Amino acid sequence: MIIVSFVSFVLLWFHYFTLLCQFILEGVKTMTYEESLTYLANLTKFGINLGLARIEKLLELMDHPERKFKTIHIAGTNGKGSTTAMLASILRASGINTGMYTSPHLSAYTERMIVNGKEITPDQFGEAIAYTSRFMDKIVAQGLGHPTEFEVLTAAAFYYFAACGVEYAVIEVGLGGLLDSTNVIMPEISVITNVTLDHTDKCGNTVREIAHHKSGIIKKNVPVITGAQGEALDVIKNISQKSAAICYVYREDFSATFLEMEGECQRIMVAVGTERKAVPFLVNLLGGHQVDNCAVAVMTAMVLGKNEKRIDLSAIEKGLLTVRWPGRFEVMPGRPTVIIDGAHNPDGMRALRENLDRFCKGKNIVFLLGILQDKDVKTMVMTLIRSQDKVVVVAPMSERAGKPEIVAREIKAEHVEVASSIEEGVKRAKLLAGEDDILCVAGSLYLIGAVRKIICS
Repeated sequence: MIIVSFVSFVLLWFHYFTLLCQFILEGVKTMTYEESLTYLANLTKFGINLGLARIEKLLELMDHPERKFKTIHIAGTNGKGSTTAMLASILRASGINTGMYTSPHLSAYTERMIVNGKEITPDQFGEAIAYTSRFMDKIVAQGLGHPTEFEVLTAAAFYYFAACGVEYAVIEVGLGGLLDSTNVIMPEISVITNVTLDHTDKCGNTVREIAHHKSGIIKKNVPVITGAQGEALDVIKNISQKSAAICYVYREDFSATFLEMEGECQRIMVAVGTERKAVPFLVNLLGGHQVDNCAVAVMTAMVLGKNEKRIDLSAIEKGLLTVRWPGRFEVMPGRPTVIIDGAHNPDGMRALRENLDRFCKGKNIVFLLGILQDKDVKTMVMTLIRSQDKVVVVAPMSERAGKPEIVAREIKAEHVEVASSIEEGVKRAKLLAGEDDILCVAGSLYLIGAVRKIICS
């Protein structure tokens, strides 16, 4: 395994050197990392503009880097990031050169593009953005409008993965699925983790409408793995059938149950197939919700393994044991214990509360909370907060941040206060929490990344 890792490292830097030579020969102006961040910040004015015309033209001009490796496409309301991380870890453990594309990031843009477990370097990131940016004028000239930040990032990720010579890339959908910028790939497998209400302003006001959007990633004759239930599952099954795509369904074709804690991991039993032969796995991610995500990841790996013989049971075991996915019921030991979780919608808050009740039974809980203004704030706080809890509310680091005063009004708890900044919020929450209490940070990925950086530093 050491030899495989060394070879992967050498190949990665060979492709990086080739990329640099290409820039020099073509006379392409590069960007520093700081310049690329400024460039991306200027793209936020184009907002979220769903549609595939711009990204399709951009990738055509870039000679279709997304066609130079195989992909697994992952959509879902919750759990798609964790499932993406599990699958990338399994592929890597199989000795496969693996890319992983996720969003948003917690602390730095480089987190979004990972090859063989290593983030893209700041210099490589700047160069990938610089190369992608050279095609903007041509797209605008064709009347398609300017590509958005996410479209540029997605194209840059595909370009970077192709330059690194990855064999597979696990691609997380940004928003929805049907019109998402990532929906230009022809994957080996399409995965829909689950479907609940979220992003109703973009994907529809009902579970059925949202399920239709997420089912947009289903392709003809491409297997589908889903953890969805109820009416969302009806939509997914219907679209899969119309696409002649075999659909593997959680609790019908495969299932999972929590067995026990073992150190800082949880042992999960996964049963697959008509005979439901059960296999136990140690998973390096905490939380009851990870049982469902683990089942979906294992089923996806097993279906992929039918043709990709490097994926076997030992690789799945190793991948799940070594997976890392920061900010998802992440426990940071200390006094008080800090738990950081990316829950940012009602269903995510429900899962978080269940995990707190399960793993932190009898502990007092202080929340540091920040929620975006386009979320269902009332339902979220009612689901998460209990009357005996203490809460400090702050604004996440986003232009869509909900005003802390408005969020605080919806909270019915023993103690609720508003802090003027995230730094101040961390200080206040630590003061409110006793040494044996739990400080839980939640509400938005745009909050937990900033808090994690403060705590880690």
